[in-house]
Amino acid sequence: MFKECFSHLILLILVNMITMNAQDFVPRSYTEALQLADSIIALMTEEELLSYIGGDRSFFIRPIPRLGIREVYMTDATQGVHIREKFHDADLSKYALRKSTAFPCPLALTATWNTELAYKYARAIGEECRAGGIGILLGPGLNHYRHAQCGRNFEYFGEDPFLRSQLIAAYVQGVQSTGTVATLKHFVANNTEYYRRKSNSIIDERTLHEIYLPGFKAGIDAGATAVMTSYNLLNGEWCGQSEYVINVLLRKELGFKYLVMTDWWSVYDGTKVIKSGQDLEMPCALAVKNARELVVDGKVSMDDIRRMVRNILTTYFRMRLDKRKPDPQYYETFPYHEHLALEVARESIVLLKNENKILPIKNTVTTILVTGEYIEKLAMGGGSAEVKGYNTITLLDALKQEFHDRIVYKKAPTDEDIRTADVVLCNVGTFDSEGWDRPFELPAPQEDLVNRCVTLNPRTIVVVTSGGGVRMTAWAPRAKAILYAWYGGQNGSIAIAEVLSGKVTPSGKLPITIEREFCDSPGYGYIPIGEKLYTGWHGEEEKEHPVYNIEYKEGIFTGYRWYDAKNIEPLYPFGFGLSYTTFEYSDIKVSQEKIKQGETLIVSCKLKNIGMVNGKEIVQVYIRDVQSSVPRPPKELKGFVKVALNAGEQVRIEIPLKTESFAFWSPQERKWVVEPGEFELLIGTSSRDIRLKKTIVVED
Repeated sequence: MFKECFSHLILLILVNMITMNAQDFVPRSYTEALQLADSIIALMTEEELLSYIGGDRSFFIRPIPRLGIREVYMTDATQGVHIREKFHDADLSKYALRKSTAFPCPLALTATWNTELAYKYARAIGEECRAGGIGILLGPGLNHYRHAQCGRNFEYFGEDPFLRSQLIAAYVQGVQSTGTVATLKHFVANNTEYYRRKSNSIIDERTLHEIYLPGFKAGIDAGATAVMTSYNLLNGEWCGQSEYVINVLLRKELGFKYLVMTDWWSVYDGTKVIKSGQDLEMPCALAVKNARELVVDGKVSMDDIRRMVRNILTTYFRMRLDKRKPDPQYYETFPYHEHLALEVARESIVLLKNENKILPIKNTVTTILVTGEYIEKLAMGGGSAEVKGYNTITLLDALKQEFHDRIVYKKAPTDEDIRTADVVLCNVGTFDSEGWDRPFELPAPQEDLVNRCVTLNPRTIVVVTSGGGVRMTAWAPRAKAILYAWYGGQNGSIAIAEVLSGKVTPSGKLPITIEREFCDSPGYGYIPIGEKLYTGWHGEEEKEHPVYNIEYKEGIFTGYRWYDAKNIEPLYPFGFGLSYTTFEYSDIKVSQEKIKQGETLIVSCKLKNIGMVNGKEIVQVYIRDVQSSVPRPPKELKGFVKVALNAGEQVRIEIPLKTESFAFWSPQERKWVVEPGEFELLIGTSSRDIRLKKTIVVED
């Protein structure tokens, strides 16, 4: 006990130290940064200006030594620092961290529904960037979870624009509190990895504003100082060279005024790139390599080039990258980062099923047969977001530490092994990655194994480690319990073991809908007819592949909005998650029955833990427009709060709703509109489990 208390004290000291370090950073004002940028531009030669708009050595903004401008190193990604020592022509060893923490994936972070944890998670990643002298983090990734097959879903923040926005705002503030640039990516509507450079997202204006832009707006409002454009086309134009995407949507409508960079090898027309509002082509000047010729021919001007350089340097000076260098003192904070990664993993695990309260596993259970895909190796995503971590703990090691000799591991169990075990713990999962999409169905060997287990032993517990939703329809009804554990990071296996033993009461809720069949999904049918999914990097095939259209016919009816509007019963709904305790909702109240423009409504209810153990509940507030001039979803998430309650404890929780919560985007008026009338407030424990209702009136 003394050892645990002492360790906790040390972690608290580290937390305080991190907080003080983070608060030390104060960015320069935009005005001051702009003035400094202009003072440098006035001294730059034309050659320096023209070369500055292309990346250097794959991951750098180039230096200008004679003017005292340092090189700036960028690194991937959202769930930690991807350590590289070489990348093509770049020697990155100077900036290579000795180690970096592998945090749970962003979709797991979203499953916590905990903005405070999101801030701490991102701030810790910013601290690790400080250790390596890294100026720009190429994250957060915040593209929409449109369908389960997207290979990068694990890097993103789920299917709901409001939930995503709340987490992104906290993330940006956390990273940038350390002086590290947060890069919002990928702008915009990059929702598949299937020949991603050739996918043309066809989306109407209302859908763009209500579903695909809110997360970016939240990040910009939180102070993000970089945006990366995406690989795909939007309505017929590649996003990285689209004036509508960059100058109209990003700069004019969302008000972004700092660095915009391309994704790597994603633009093709130098004139369009320079005129679009783009600032920096990465990883080097390819489309803009003939910028001088374009100037000579009068297709672009040197003022266009100066604008690009101005935005890069304004960001450089605003975030004080002129002072950035590796700072080894930040390695002292890494023990806290490990602790934080475990806390996120604990809160991210979603208990989907617990028939007859088989969980937590009882002390009377003497034989726990363990089998599955990710028992001896860590489940994680691939591509630029891959973070290997250190001090990694496999699920087998974590289970042995928690359950000791009760664990019996069989890589290939016999039918008799499965049948005679007191409990079977079967793990299934997927390897998701940038560069390709993966099937909704599990790989056949895993599907066969889990079906064997639930058929032969009615006491089978399934643990899913994946970067998104998977098909569970065939075996979920027969499993005794199901834990959804995502990619839990370097020590997430400990969290799984603690939930199984009851040391931790699960409190995660789904940030996605898990459908019964992929054909139920609003994104179904996105792959061109006659083609099929592939695995691995198919760069040459992508070059030869024609541009193909993905029509977002579902419009604003995506995620749970789609399933609600179409009356499709999902396997597990958005916002769902069980606990080892039970919560009672009662006594909904509002601060006023009528609300006018500019006012804030407070909706509240009583929440009581009526179970026998302590736990955390996520109270979700949805709204329904009773009568609207435009089609609206049956419900839209507009508020949530995560509450920790001891057994028997009761509190009144309050959630504010501004009039903006009741708005929709009007393409005719080109603005957000709040129509007067009745709205129903729905308080629930998931999108399909509404406990309390209250009608209010929005007035002119």
